[in-house]
Amino acid sequence: MTGEAHRPGRIEVVCGSMFSGKTEELIRRLRRAQFARQKVEIFKPAIDVRYSEEDVVSHDQKHIMSTPIDSSASILLLSSDCDVVGIDEAQFFDMGLVDVCNELANRGVRVIIAGLDMDYKGIPFGPMPALCAIADDVTKVHAICVKCGNLAYVSHRTVEGSQRVLLGETQEYEPLCRECYQKAIAEENARQNTPLEEKSSQ
Repeated sequence: MTGEAHRPGRIEVVCGSMFSGKTEELIRRLRRAQFARQKVEIFKPAIDVRYSEEDVVSHDQKHIMSTPIDSSASILLLSSDCDVVGIDEAQFFDMGLVDVCNELANRGVRVIIAGLDMDYKGIPFGPMPALCAIADDVTKVHAICVKCGNLAYVSHRTVEGSQRVLLGETQEYEPLCRECYQKAIAEENARQNTPLEEKSSQ
């Protein structure tokens, strides 16, 4: 058999900034596999409870049932006899996810991964760079810069906090193009370097 009903193992990565449609595309591909009567298992990091503790949910409220897990090793234990494995928010998983995905693909499983390629500082995030490297197919999706309307480059954090993992939505993050991101960082640095007495008089 050929086509959607039976495919050799492969790794597909959907990456981009926040609000770019990564999870929406992941759900679309997984629903297509379910419609083809393939056995599908879907996983997400247990820390992501923004919309639901169990479902994978996109920003536009599309959702699909999933299994929350704390470690990538659990995927191998919970995905026996699967045709397709979906993984959302892959940037939050440990680096062991790379070997897990390779092992699944080598078994003949189609692995579909969605995740942020960069953090709020524009630094490659978690296992995503390695997953992009080993993937058979990489789809980079883009949000729209909220400042100028160009294609967004990164998820800019609009609230204070230096921790790398800060779950949030439009109140905490905004998609910006490279130029607008550089302007925003320069403005933040200028504010931080303003003497206290000048701030109080403003």
